[in-house]
Amino acid sequence: MGKRIYVGNLPFSVGQEQLKELFSPYGEIDEAVVVSNKFSGRSKGFGFVSFKDDAAADKAIAEMNKKEVEGRPLNVKEAIPFDENKPRKSFDRGRGGFGGRSGGGRFGGRSGGRSGGFNRGPRRDRDFNDEEPKESSDMSEESSESEE
Repeated sequence: MGKRIYVGNLPFSVGQEQLKELFSPYGEIDEAVVVSNKFSGRSKGFGFVSFKDDAAADKAIAEMNKKEVEGRPLNVKEAIPFDENKPRKSFDRGRGGFGGRSGGGRFGGRSGGRSGGFNRGPRRDRDFNDEEPKESSDMSEESSESEE
């Protein structure tokens, strides 16, 4: 089996056919793939090229790395196989989010007094007026009168 190479910093206008054409002078290509957004279909700016021969892939890496295509220097190197067991990098840096670990802005963390959730206004389980609820004050007066 051949070698697979990563091609980064691709111009967004480059498609799979153009990628194949760019690397075809170096050897026979099994597959050329430009990674795209699954919703918009727009290129993410990188792709992969699989060569049948390892020597052709090595030559392509040596000659195409830092080569400018439409004003952008390509980043070409050997592709690293994806390991599903390896933990992925976290990009939140402890900032929280929608009820995240800590911090957080408007929607999460523990920065707003209550932990997590949306800001729903004042809590309704307390009375914010300074006066006591009337029911409890009436009951205390009645009980003091009956004791006399």
